[in-house]
Amino acid sequence: MPLSKLFKSKGLAVTAYDGDGAVLLAFDIDEEKTKNLAGFAVKVATPNKGPYSSNEYWLKNRLSFKRELARETELTPEMWEDSNKAPFQTFHWVHFPGAGPGKYVYTIYACYFNRNGFVDLDSSVQAEVDLSYRAFPNLELGFTRGYISSQAYTDRFDNKAIRPKVKSIDFNTGPYQAQYEWLGAHARKMLFDFLEECLNDDSISVDVFSYDFDEPDIIRKLAAMGPRVRVFQDNAPLHIKPTSVEPKVVDKLKQAGAAVKTGNFSRFAHNKVMIQKKNGKPVKVLTGSANFSLRGFYIQANSVLVFNDPITARLYEQAFGQAFNDENGFKSSTIASKWFEATTNHNPPVSISYAPHKTAFSLETVSQAIDSAKSSVFFAVMETSGGGSVMSALKNLSNRENILSLGTIEQKSQLSLFKQGKNSGVTSFEFLEKDVPAPFKEEYSGGTGQVIHHKFVVCDFNGDNPVVFCGSSNLSQGGEISNGDNLIEIRDVDIAYYYAIEAIRLFDHYRFRSLHENSTSSKPLQLDTTDNWVKPFYDSNDLKCQTRKLFIGTQQS
Repeated sequence: MPLSKLFKSKGLAVTAYDGDGAVLLAFDIDEEKTKNLAGFAVKVATPNKGPYSSNEYWLKNRLSFKRELARETELTPEMWEDSNKAPFQTFHWVHFPGAGPGKYVYTIYACYFNRNGFVDLDSSVQAEVDLSYRAFPNLELGFTRGYISSQAYTDRFDNKAIRPKVKSIDFNTGPYQAQYEWLGAHARKMLFDFLEECLNDDSISVDVFSYDFDEPDIIRKLAAMGPRVRVFQDNAPLHIKPTSVEPKVVDKLKQAGAAVKTGNFSRFAHNKVMIQKKNGKPVKVLTGSANFSLRGFYIQANSVLVFNDPITARLYEQAFGQAFNDENGFKSSTIASKWFEATTNHNPPVSISYAPHKTAFSLETVSQAIDSAKSSVFFAVMETSGGGSVMSALKNLSNRENILSLGTIEQKSQLSLFKQGKNSGVTSFEFLEKDVPAPFKEEYSGGTGQVIHHKFVVCDFNGDNPVVFCGSSNLSQGGEISNGDNLIEIRDVDIAYYYAIEAIRLFDHYRFRSLHENSTSSKPLQLDTTDNWVKPFYDSNDLKCQTRKLFIGTQQS
């Protein structure tokens, strides 16, 4: 089944892109029909009620015609209005429904101001979307929900805490399971399915690369496998402080019979990897950006990939064996010397590199893809100050008028490095700082560089040759030379859709947060009571116009 489809009716068009439990809805309307356009309303029919009173409801808008929203305004659930009364004054929307995976039906309405200043619903388009958790041949990809969905979390769990006040590695997680399943979403399910398979088969052994490591149920399952487990745990200064829990994890796993070594190469052992071996032979591997921690699965936005093929698993096992047996020789080893193709007849084209390297050659592949992009580049990166060809290529995107670029970076102070233009927009994770929801405040303030953990680049997501770069690498020169990491290249349109939707979800969320932070009582955020809001979307010199054209695409229903 195609993961994108165009729906049309009476001059209104909607392209729906299916993602991992989330959907990107792109709107378009004939320009002659934009007079008095008030926005777009979206009603959704869900496969089950989830946290809602009904399985059919209007998506809600944070902005309204009457209420003014300024920096000093506290965001509360009561402020959100149904989109038939407060339509979205934008030409796309990403929805990560709280009801979970399944088949959804979205009805999108063009809304118009009537003579009395009220909103009337006009023409509509219905889009059927399959948001089931799906696996591609020999590859499964899943995302966490993260606290980007904090409003839905409030609705569903009433801001309940996600851990006891006193941190430990063995607290009873039973009272938190519903929250963990919801926040961790598909990524968490993939991880625990992987662990259960290993735990229930005595012929399976597991090798683990770990960085942040404090999720009690992960620790328990690995401990239960005892001598069938080997772990290479990071021991950089942040993980051996008196307040760090990782040394306790190391002790617990050793007491259970696991073989554990610690190291940090020359900075961080930054991989987050599990390798499944059956009768000693590697057959499956779990990797991605999510640490095996509460923060990694229940706070941050992260991705997890499971490759169910021995070719990929053997490569990861080679990297693990090199680190476990000869950490100091890793840079000079074969596994660190080049990109490795991990393509099988059933997988999309995949290549992987394993750091640390002597030189950051791996980044040249990424920067070349960015420089060669034909229509779009979306990204989420942590280290913009780490140097290297990828950062240079990303910063140069605003000079390329034919490329739409949207990105989210870690630090507000680095925004000045990215020129904002008609075809480029960059926002910062730090814009959330003022309004972190109550259950997430402690986790948010727990460390620098750990707000949103994604690190990926997507080029030409709906073009002819889309490519994604993901994994644990921070995509910086310093990291590729100093850290234990893996960087994955995937050339597949469906995988590109998944990551593109995530990139847009991040950008829209933090862009709104930045607008909210910079709003004042004299210049508040509020819906436009005229159709003036539409004009930038049809102005070829405006980023909004470029976004509208790209997202609607050229697919035919």
